[in-house]
Amino acid sequence: MNTKQLKGIMEEFIRYLQVEKGAMANTKRAYKSDIKGFIKFIEKSGYHEIDHHTIRSYIVSIYKDIKKSSLSRKISSIKVFFRFLKKKGYIVDNTALIIKNPKAEKHLPKFYTIDEMFRFLDYLPTEKWNHLRNKAIFELMYSTGIRSQEALDINVEDIHIQGMWIRVKGKGGKERVLPFGEKAKKALESYIEWLKANKLYSPERPLFVNFKGERLSYRSLLRIMKKYQLKTGLFKNLTLHSIRHSFATHMLDSGADLRSIQELLGHSRLSTTQKYTHVSMDKLMETYDKSHPRR
Repeated sequence: MNTKQLKGIMEEFIRYLQVEKGAMANTKRAYKSDIKGFIKFIEKSGYHEIDHHTIRSYIVSIYKDIKKSSLSRKISSIKVFFRFLKKKGYIVDNTALIIKNPKAEKHLPKFYTIDEMFRFLDYLPTEKWNHLRNKAIFELMYSTGIRSQEALDINVEDIHIQGMWIRVKGKGGKERVLPFGEKAKKALESYIEWLKANKLYSPERPLFVNFKGERLSYRSLLRIMKKYQLKTGLFKNLTLHSIRHSFATHMLDSGADLRSIQELLGHSRLSTTQKYTHVSMDKLMETYDKSHPRR
């Protein structure tokens, strides 16, 4: 297999991720970027046989320049790609299985405090149509804990305003139905009123649109968040995913049980949700210090 053939197979692989695995847009982008980097290395290095030796050489060439978490993701991407190559008969043996991922660095989720989250949401203006959209999407994200891409993928038919619930498609194409609160409902009603007035409210259309009436992109949403982070004086430099972390942490701090949070977040394993218990230990220790008579 030469690199030209590999590039063609990579495109087939990305389609496979979308159609058969229901991969989200961000996941597809990450896989494509990782595999392109690997193919570019092969191209430059002049390798004729692509096996575990090739992968190890690639790892050696990049490991000093990137974080351990990024390296682990790139190795995982290559392994998934090789599994696809074996499944489709492009290779006989999957030698990528020999490669081990580095031990993951343990990072606690970064999140807003309740006051900071309220400050961010309450600051959002509502004068223009795009302001109404911004308010609606951020209120919905915090109210439900959905991933930013899940919010962007919502169509009009997926939302039930009066019932106060939405249907979202998560990782692997798994659907879940989630409730949202009054604040999110009010923000959504104002935005949907604008959509209806501009004939953009029909079942199959995206709920959150850009100036062209097309689906709002992840990059645009991130840019919007960064803009209002600065305007509100929140200098934590958090990501869109931090709103999801904030939702989970605040729910746990307020007494929600871990199983319920797991269901709301759409985690397949409880161990993924358990990272929030470490975050909430800070709250627990604070309560202990204030309350225990012999501290």
